Amino acid sequence: MRVAIVGAGGLGAFYGGLLARSGADVTFIARGANLEALRNRGLTVRLDGAPEFHIDARATGDPREVGPVDLIWCCVKAYDVEPAMRMALPMVGPETMIIPIQNGIDSPDRIAAIAGPRAALGGVGRAGGTLVEPGVVVQKGRRNMVVFGELAGGLSPRVEALAAALKGTGIEAEASPNARGVMWDKFISFSGQAGPSALTRLPLGPLRALPETRALMLGIMAEVQALAKAKGIVVPPGAAERVVQGTSLGGGSYPSTYFDLMEGRRLELDAIYGTTLRLGAEIGIPTPLNGAIYALLKPYENGAPQPATP
Repeated sequence: MRVAIVGAGGLGAFYGGLLARSGADVTFIARGANLEALRNRGLTVRLDGAPEFHIDARATGDPREVGPVDLIWCCVKAYDVEPAMRMALPMVGPETMIIPIQNGIDSPDRIAAIAGPRAALGGVGRAGGTLVEPGVVVQKGRRNMVVFGELAGGLSPRVEALAAALKGTGIEAEASPNARGVMWDKFISFSGQAGPSALTRLPLGPLRALPETRALMLGIMAEVQALAKAKGIVVPPGAAERVVQGTSLGGGSYPSTYFDLMEGRRLELDAIYGTTLRLGAEIGIPTPLNGAIYALLKPYENGAPQPATP
C-alpha cells in the first residue's frame, strides 16, 4: 500500500510512523526543518506505554515526486485543507482514497471539491501526537484509532479492504457505515471541550467538576446536537455524557485548541464555532453559547493579539 502523509506534524508523523513501521510504503509531505530532519535523520516515535522506535523516512516537499498513491492521510489544520489538497493533486489517482483528520465536519466536502467526490472519505482520528522537535513525535494518550467511511453512507468494499489492510499496523482502524454521524459525534464533543478549556486555561477535569462550567459544556453541546438533528444526521448516542463523565478524555487532558492558544498559533475557530454559527443561522436554530465562545476567542484567531498602542 502506497501512502502519503500530507501534514507531517504531530498527528501525521505519528500515524505515518506506525504505518511505515508495519511495512507500508509511506512518503511524508513536509517542509522546513521537519522536512530536513526526516530526510537526514529519519523519524523517531516515542510511544505511551511502549518502547520508542525509529524509521528511515521518505520525505519530500513536492508531491509531484511521489505520483498517485493508494491512500492520503490529510493531517493539516482545518484552515489549510484547500491549499494542502491543491498541492497534493499530483498524488491523486482514480483509485486514491483520502482520509481527513481535522477538527470540524466539512473537511471531506472541501476535499471532494478539489480532488473529486470519489476520493474523499469521511474520517475521524482518535489519537494524539506532538512534534517535540523536527523528526521526533511523542504520542499523547494511549488511544490510537481512526474511523472512516463513505460520505454517502454504507459500507463499501474499498473501505472494508482499507480497514483490513490497516490491521496489524498498530492503528485501530474501523470502517463505519455512518461516517458523517461519527464526525458529528466528535464535533459535538470537541465543541463542548475546546472553548471552555482554552478560555479558562484549565484541563477538562476541573471543568467537569464545577457545576457552572459543566452546565456550560452541556449547553454548548446541546446547541450542536440540535443542528445535527435538524440536518437529519444520525449521531451515535452519548457524546455529551462521555464528555462530562470523563470517559473520552482524562481529567488532566487539554484539547488542541488550548495548546494552539497558549503557543500563539492560529486557531481552528472558524472550523468549529464559526461552522456552528453559520449552520444555526441557515437552519434557524439559536446557538448563543457557541456564539459567546466564538466572540471571546476571536481576538486570538490568528495568534496573540498585539497590545493597543497608547
